[in-house]
Amino acid sequence: MDADSSRPHRNWLERLSAFLSRQPEDREALIEILHGAYDRNLMDADGLAMIEGVLQVGEMQVRDVMIPRSQMDVIDINELPEKFLPRVIEAAHSRFPVIDGEKDNVLGILLAKDLLRLQIGEDLDMRDTLRPAIFIPESKRLNVLLKEFRASRNHMAIVVDEYGGVAGLVTIEDVLEQIVGDIEDEYDFDETEDNIIRDKTGRYRVKAATEIEDFNEVMGTDFSDEDYDTVGGLVLNKFGRLPKRGESIEFDGLKVQVLRADSRRIHTLVVERTSRPSAQSEA
Repeated sequence: MDADSSRPHRNWLERLSAFLSRQPEDREALIEILHGAYDRNLMDADGLAMIEGVLQVGEMQVRDVMIPRSQMDVIDINELPEKFLPRVIEAAHSRFPVIDGEKDNVLGILLAKDLLRLQIGEDLDMRDTLRPAIFIPESKRLNVLLKEFRASRNHMAIVVDEYGGVAGLVTIEDVLEQIVGDIEDEYDFDETEDNIIRDKTGRYRVKAATEIEDFNEVMGTDFSDEDYDTVGGLVLNKFGRLPKRGESIEFDGLKVQVLRADSRRIHTLVVERTSRPSAQSEA
């Protein structure tokens, strides 16, 4: 191999060595180096977001991402199928904790696919189909939990508080979404025809492509559509830049969080009202 043909290889190694030679002294310094790599086009926005997600997972605890007890979708072992099946279909989860009377008494985990036997008229003793429930403390680190999920091949764990009571549940998807962002499936909001959907907590999931006029009608606001046609344009204007997934901003009595976004545009938002619209938005 002559000198000319090997030169590009050496240039690449020199660039990599120069990048790695900066020894970060703490997490903030490491993030600064990563942002510098992004600014020099050594990685794209999605890659940067994923690496930041990995670093964040190492510092987060289960309590930060778990589904709280009050929002858990469960099946009571004492319920008749005709009572709980409509809830199962509506929730569209793949796994359900099964309880005996109260949420602190979790018997095990039921896979939704096992309920297909009920649909074809087959007798089913639910206790025989339950998978063992895994119990973890609220304080467990997410990176440790992810390793345990992978090793045990479990996808769900029941979270307990310091007194042994059920505090909520967490799934492997909840952990992975902290790294890769929202994991979509056939039941996700972006696949529906509705642009604005109110969830159980009273918040609204809004597609960024929703027209300002439609948003005003649902939210009771009066934003002008002269400068931008969509909610995404409104939010971009308020941020003054393209926000990242998870960032939030408050304006005119609304709290808006970016649920999904990439390096080019916003896809989905979560909107909740914090107060009545200000006179500025109603002007």
